[in-house]
Amino acid sequence: MRAYLDYNATTPVDPAVLEAMQPFLADNFGNASSIHSAGQRARAAVDHARDSVAALLGAKASEIVFTSGGTESDNLAIFGLVSGAASTSAAGSKHIITTAIEHHAVLRSCQALEQQGIEVTYIPVGNGGVVNPDEIGRALRPETILISVMHANNELGTIQPIEEIGRIAAEADVYFHCDAVQSAGKLPLDVNQLGVDLLSISAHKMYGPKGAGALYVRTGTPLAPQFHGGHHERDRRPGTENVPGIVGLGKACELARANLATETQRIAALRDRLQSAILDAISSVRVNGDAAHRAPNTTNLSFAAAGGEAMLIALDLLGVACSTGAACSSGAVEPSHVLLAVGLSADEARSSLRFSLGRQTTSEEIDYAIASIPEVVSRLRALSPRSATMVTAR
Repeated sequence: MRAYLDYNATTPVDPAVLEAMQPFLADNFGNASSIHSAGQRARAAVDHARDSVAALLGAKASEIVFTSGGTESDNLAIFGLVSGAASTSAAGSKHIITTAIEHHAVLRSCQALEQQGIEVTYIPVGNGGVVNPDEIGRALRPETILISVMHANNELGTIQPIEEIGRIAAEADVYFHCDAVQSAGKLPLDVNQLGVDLLSISAHKMYGPKGAGALYVRTGTPLAPQFHGGHHERDRRPGTENVPGIVGLGKACELARANLATETQRIAALRDRLQSAILDAISSVRVNGDAAHRAPNTTNLSFAAAGGEAMLIALDLLGVACSTGAACSSGAVEPSHVLLAVGLSADEARSSLRFSLGRQTTSEEIDYAIASIPEVVSRLRALSPRSATMVTAR
């Protein structure tokens, strides 16, 4: 028996997505920029996919820019906006506001801009992992040009008050970017309701292929391309289109729209059953982040006196796949910056596991995980010299 509980890292490609992509990996191989019939078939497929992505986001098709994934979308949004937007200050300086728990694609982009003289304010979050919109408002300056706040956190699942922040950004006439990589397909998304100017998504987080993503860019938002070539994507992202990947992303968005309501309820029920069973069966376990405001598929738990990496390996040997944090930070020596930001100690952060469920998660998989996890934790605690002092008896 195997239980894959790491859907926040990546998802399997849906069979319907693979079926939609297959013709463009074989017979329909044309370049979407070519004017002959083979190219025009590819162009029609790209246009259809653009319509599907726009429909998921409540956007116009012309506002969708195809990219290679979430990291490129985040980078293009941040660097492109900073390059394209004029400074509002007399000195010409520019200022960005983001949070301490953003994905590294955002945080490291901001850190790179700091090396170029751009000022960045990193707003802290409370123990629940949710940013206070008032703190965003207080951080605004005359030279602020961009606010970047994720929708659902990739490690905790916590949902940020994007609509409130959007209103603050609009009132201040500041552009607003949202990394929605972990919320697309899990939560309703409407760029106008959220009040965002830029929004990032990735295909492989929503049952599409790796290597495909999109950036929503509201009409009129300045965005300078970050590399140079042809006139693809309305001069916003040059390069021959990844037609199979784009087709897959489009189909994934169609499936997300069709399945969102029913899947959200089913997955949330399974997640809650898993979490409750773990809390009932194992002492000294805590839920990290705000349990009332998070994506329906995610729970992040700290297990006192049981190292996360050791748990991860032991569970994998039993066939249960989960994560100690973001997949792109796997192998990092430092504990999760997200868990430290919500007040966990380094030991607590290193003793945490993320369980994330998805469309293919079954009740049987949850039963197997519920049976496996206490066994692993008990075994590891028996080997830990800290166990007697750190574990509370039931």
